[in-house]
Amino acid sequence: MDPAAREIEDSVAAFRDASLEWRRLSSELFGTFLLVLAAAGGGVVAVLSHGAVSRSAEVVAPGLTVMAVILFMGKVSGAHLNPVVSLAFAMRRDFPWSRVPAYVVAQLVGATLACLFLWAVLGDNGGLGATEPGPGITGWQATLIEAVLTLGLVSTILGTASGAQNIGALSALGVGGYIVLAGLWASPISGASMNPARSFGPDLVTLAFANFWIYLVGPTVGAIVAVGVAYVLRGPGGRDPTAVAAATGTPPSEQ
Repeated sequence: MDPAAREIEDSVAAFRDASLEWRRLSSELFGTFLLVLAAAGGGVVAVLSHGAVSRSAEVVAPGLTVMAVILFMGKVSGAHLNPVVSLAFAMRRDFPWSRVPAYVVAQLVGATLACLFLWAVLGDNGGLGATEPGPGITGWQATLIEAVLTLGLVSTILGTASGAQNIGALSALGVGGYIVLAGLWASPISGASMNPARSFGPDLVTLAFANFWIYLVGPTVGAIVAVGVAYVLRGPGGRDPTAVAAATGTPPSEQ
């Protein structure tokens, strides 16, 4: 077996190794913690600093954070950081459905811990960075914007990821850049969350779930449509050797 094939098989073996699942879940928890710390923290610090952190800075920070997270932990857990991303990978047959619940729990816990940290250190300011529809924007308008934004985000992820893993500079640049772009034009409308975990953290800590449905329904619909678009553009998923092995337990050398 040539070195490249051996590297793929070793990667698949690590991805399938149940004894390392704690490592992947810890990675998702930590990565989501960092993402939400930047995304929600921007709003908190903007209030505390009386506007020293601009809206542009608020939306650039999480995009740059995602770039960094993908680069340093994408090969560990895939750097999903978002329940609808795990859902999309599973729907594409690039990620085992059995792993989705634990990934989602890790992401929700990471988001909640980030908001608890902000609350403990900086106090209950700026709604702890909660995502809300902008002034004069209805819930359904915000939901549709979130759906379209997430369609673009998940399409970018599915198009740049290898199987169920966001890895390498290309994926980091594409995904992080898209998050910045979406936030720059759409954050005044819906907050440009695109991530139920990001919205869940502040809502749980402040016990304010009135608008959470927007950030659950919109991103979920967007992710499902993105999977359909990926099928049209690239055919069915599950064809990456690492993805097939992860989903079926069959090593690449036996496929």
